[in-house]
Amino acid sequence: MTDAGQTPRGGPVDRPAPRPVLAHTDLHHGKIWDLVSETVDLGESQVVREFVDHPGAVAVLVLDAQDRVLLLQQYRHPVRRELWEPPAGLRDVDGEPPYLTAARELAEEADLRAATWHLLAEFHTSPGGSDEEILVYLARDVVEVPEAERFAREDEEATMVPLWVPLDEAVEAVLAGQLHSPSAVVGILAAAAARDRGWRTLRPVD
Repeated sequence: MTDAGQTPRGGPVDRPAPRPVLAHTDLHHGKIWDLVSETVDLGESQVVREFVDHPGAVAVLVLDAQDRVLLLQQYRHPVRRELWEPPAGLRDVDGEPPYLTAARELAEEADLRAATWHLLAEFHTSPGGSDEEILVYLARDVVEVPEAERFAREDEEATMVPLWVPLDEAVEAVLAGQLHSPSAVVGILAAAAARDRGWRTLRPVD
């Protein structure tokens, strides 16, 4: 038991705590995600919450032998910006383990394969309005996919620009407000923190 404002022993830990859902309505069925409305029993009151029902996603923070991270410039229409992001993709293949989704997206978006994988970080992108969760993986010991085996990219992915950035420079770009992709911000800062701790905080992919 801790007093108000006091940090729990071992630090704060988010925990599952579902409340009873009294009603569920599909408001809109989209190409990738849906918009839903749910009536939730909070005990003292009942509230209606509308949110995006999302399949989830993965992102890959690639670190090469020169301590550089790979960022891809991609146009994101909702924010009308070209953002620098790590390779990433939706968890839209039923039953596919997330780290295999990450490996597939790394090959498709960056023409790379990695021999060493760890789970680096995980976060909810906008927990007040979406159930989307992104798992960020650290990929090292990378090699290029042979030309004949490369994926044919389309739409926004067809014009992506790759850039290798020293990890310390990427951290400075985050802190200067130059990078806005949440997976880039979380992944870069998490990679720098893990490196400063001798990589002992890395977790297995499964």
